[in-house]
Amino acid sequence: MTGQAHNRPGDSPLVAVKDLSVLFDAGRAGFWGGKRLIVHAVEKVSFDIHPGETLGLVGESGSGKSTTGRAILGRVPVSEGQIFFQGKEITHAGKNQVRELSRDMQLVFQDPYASLNPRMKIIDIVAEPLLVHGVVKNIREAAKEVARLLELVGLPPDAGARYPHAFSGGQRQRVGIARALALKPRFIVADEPVSALDVSIRAQVVNLMQDLQSQFGLSYLFIAHDLAVVRHISHRIAIMYAGNIVELADRDLIYDAPVHPYTRALLSAVPVPDPPVQRARQRITCPGEPPNPLNPPSGCRFQSRCPYVTQTCRDAAPVLTQRRSGQRAACWNC
Repeated sequence: MTGQAHNRPGDSPLVAVKDLSVLFDAGRAGFWGGKRLIVHAVEKVSFDIHPGETLGLVGESGSGKSTTGRAILGRVPVSEGQIFFQGKEITHAGKNQVRELSRDMQLVFQDPYASLNPRMKIIDIVAEPLLVHGVVKNIREAAKEVARLLELVGLPPDAGARYPHAFSGGQRQRVGIARALALKPRFIVADEPVSALDVSIRAQVVNLMQDLQSQFGLSYLFIAHDLAVVRHISHRIAIMYAGNIVELADRDLIYDAPVHPYTRALLSAVPVPDPPVQRARQRITCPGEPPNPLNPPSGCRFQSRCPYVTQTCRDAAPVLTQRRSGQRAACWNC
């Protein structure tokens, strides 16, 4: 599963995001009607996800990864741009349309401890989407399907009779995945699904997601900051910085031949489990902090931390342009 992407160049994308921007109103500065403050969470983001493909979305905390995923699912309002699913525009879908889309588009949450209601039994948690969408009339009708879903994610069928507190973090995340699969979706946004789990459990959950993708042809937007996990599961990877995608490429190109200076710095910070090799590696540092999302700079968002910055970088924002087959980067000087 970790080989080449399942899509062919002629395939139509399952999900298409075109110049997506998400801005949040942060109120006004001061008490007496000062300037209105706007948080620039995501700006001019574009990418496609094909059937059976995993796109990894990587970046620092606050870079806009989760906001991008939630905007696709209709959970945060879109300020500009377009979102398409199976060729149909869903950018400003109403409540009823979002409800219908949830059959095909689901979310796996980051924290398996917070995403499961501690007062509900597992059978009720997994059956809830089936009941809400009228697939079954009651829990009794749902019992057989819930047992099948639990077995599918590696839990015993009788797990449905227990409460979340009886399970480990990895098992709870399996419950969350079973709930996401209940309506047989085609697309899943996995929002840092293993970051809250013990390191020894992460590989099991990632392997489960790959097995399910292979079995059902699922497409994933896999949001994470763990580059090792992203490399294992993704076909292509988008690197996000301060609300912008700075590089998007096939997985092997990102790791073996990164172009953007931020991507190179990010990868150089990942330790190698071989002391001699690790000592010989060159660490690329980017001093400073990401720009303030309330007042982002004109031009390139990375300009204040980039060692190659020029006046052009300060004057105009670079756009994603093709550098080689399967690789695009947004940089004036790389």
